[in-house]
Amino acid sequence: MRLRPVRPAGWWFDGLLLAALVALTVALATDHLLGLDRAVADWAAAHRPTAARWVAMALNLLGQGTPLTLLAAGLGVLLALRLRSVRPVLPPVTAFVLTFFTIGPLKVWTARPAPSASVKEPFLPAEQTLPLFQHDLPVRFAQSYPSGHVANAIVWYGVLALLLAPLLRSVGRAVGPRLVTVVRVVPPAVVFCTTVYLGWHWFTDSVAGLLLGLLLDRLLHRVPWDDLPLPGRLGPWARPTDQLR
Repeated sequence: MRLRPVRPAGWWFDGLLLAALVALTVALATDHLLGLDRAVADWAAAHRPTAARWVAMALNLLGQGTPLTLLAAGLGVLLALRLRSVRPVLPPVTAFVLTFFTIGPLKVWTARPAPSASVKEPFLPAEQTLPLFQHDLPVRFAQSYPSGHVANAIVWYGVLALLLAPLLRSVGRAVGPRLVTVVRVVPPAVVFCTTVYLGWHWFTDSVAGLLLGLLLDRLLHRVPWDDLPLPGRLGPWARPTDQLR
């Protein structure tokens, strides 16, 4: 069983993503880059007319984790039924486990309020909304870092792209590589921009979500789903599909 190739090839890029995430967290924990976050948030607040705000809110729905999870699970089940194999269900299940045990715990551990915490509950002083590790606050008010919207968008649109191509092939439709790239790149980019623009996350929150999402996405796309050993009691439903690549 060999790992599937990713681009850029090799583990050096994964190490770079992890190192960048750690470096960014350390910088914020030592009160660096907070001025950048404040400047970006203030600029967005000063350039957010009502119409643009509503458009951004609508576009930001592309990064809602629960609907994306359900959509990916639904596609996995549908493809599994068409191919008579449980293997298409494995990517969404694995993605759910990875995101559940990384994004949420990191949010709780870093305990950072969102920019909006100064204008709505818990109504913190503006300068108190920036630092990490504010564990004296209730958990629901300090879960901004990293951005779950951005990380989830990268992971789940990667899974959707992985499942969409074989699903369309099963009904005689071809999917070009450009469409796959659009599915994987455009929604996360939109979510990144709108999340920052709306003031729902600091700029560095979204950068951290980007780094974490790319790291998880590379891990998922390395898995040789058709070659994984499965329990024999699954019978013919454990057979490879030759489609998950």
